[in-house]
Amino acid sequence: MATEAKEISAALVKELREMTGAGMMECKKALVEANGDLQKAVEELRKRGIAKGAKLAGRIASEGAVGAYVHLGGKIGVLVEVNCETDFVGKGPEFQELVKDVAMHIAAAAPRFVRREEVPEPVVTKEKEILSQSDDIMKKPEGVREKIVEGRINKFFEEICLLEQPFVKDPNLTVKEMIEQKQAKIGEKIDVRRFVRYQLGEGIEKRQDDFAAEVAAQMSQG
Repeated sequence: MATEAKEISAALVKELREMTGAGMMECKKALVEANGDLQKAVEELRKRGIAKGAKLAGRIASEGAVGAYVHLGGKIGVLVEVNCETDFVGKGPEFQELVKDVAMHIAAAAPRFVRREEVPEPVVTKEKEILSQSDDIMKKPEGVREKIVEGRINKFFEEICLLEQPFVKDPNLTVKEMIEQKQAKIGEKIDVRRFVRYQLGEGIEKRQDDFAAEVAAQMSQG
C-alpha cells in the first residue's frame, strides 16, 4: 500500500533553507522527495551539491569570462558575463564549458532578465493587472483571486528569468540549480552577471506578404 505524501509546510521549507542556504524551490523539492524528513532532505541537497554550493554565496566573484554563442547561421547571437573568484578557474575548461552552456541556453530560451529581483516593478504590476482581469480568475471567489495571481506571477518569473528557467540540456534542473552544482564541484562562487541577446530583424517591422502567393510566384518563375 502506497504511503500518503506528507504535506510540506512553508515553515519546514524555511528551516531547511536556514540550515543549508539553498534556494526555496530546491528546499521544497528536496523535502517532497524526502517526504518531509528534514535530515533526509539535507542529505539530498548535499548529494546534489546544492547545500555546499550555497555556502559560497557570500564570497566575491570578480573574475570569469565573457562568452559568446551564435545560432541558426548568425540569426541569434548572445554575449554573457559569468563571474567566478579566480582567474585560474575562469580560464579552466570546466568553467569555460559552463559559460558556453549558459550562452547556449540564453539563445534557446530567450530570458529577459537574469533574476527576478531585476524585473522592474512596473513590469510586475502590469502583469498582475492583466492576470487579475483575466476571465478565469474573475470567475473565482474574491478571497482566492490574489493567491491565484501570485502563483501565476511566480510562473511568469520562471518564464522570463534566466536562473529560474529549466536548463535546456537538462529540464529537470533550473539554470540556478545547474550553476550551484558546478560551483560546488569547482569550489568557487559562480555568478551570471549580465547578458545581451540579439535576434536578427527583431523590432523591425517586416513586410506582411502572402507567403503562399510568394512561393507560388517563385515556382512559376522556375
